[in-house]
Amino acid sequence: MSNTPNRATNPAGKPKKKDVALDLTTARQMLPLVKSIVSDIINSRQTLSRLTPEQERLDRHRRDLVWQERQRRYQVRDEIAVVEQVLQTAAGELAGLGVSLIDEDAGEVDFPTKINGRPAAYTWRFGDAAVAHWHYQGEEQL
Repeated sequence: MSNTPNRATNPAGKPKKKDVALDLTTARQMLPLVKSIVSDIINSRQTLSRLTPEQERLDRHRRDLVWQERQRRYQVRDEIAVVEQVLQTAAGELAGLGVSLIDEDAGEVDFPTKINGRPAAYTWRFGDAAVAHWHYQGEEQL
């Protein structure tokens, strides 16, 4: 038996973030799945933008509501909770793929890569047919 103490390689217990560098072929192969996830995000954000004002209105008048309106208030609250969970799950799925959601409203996604040894990203926007643009990390996109 060894006298050397057992030490954790990661004492904080946090998983080490692995740098992902995707090639263009892989990014294009991932696109159908990413499109589906981003579609869920866009639809969920539209649902939230429709439900949030209704919830605020119902909350402001909560003391004056008749039973059907009170029931609707609880229903809207539950719907918002479900939609927020869908958003959180979708964001987690993208993160699990190593992809970054840059603009939730436009559905813009970056696929990390390296170009000429520098960190870069292939960019795709919801509605585009394919991944067709790239940029170096930290630089403005055209």
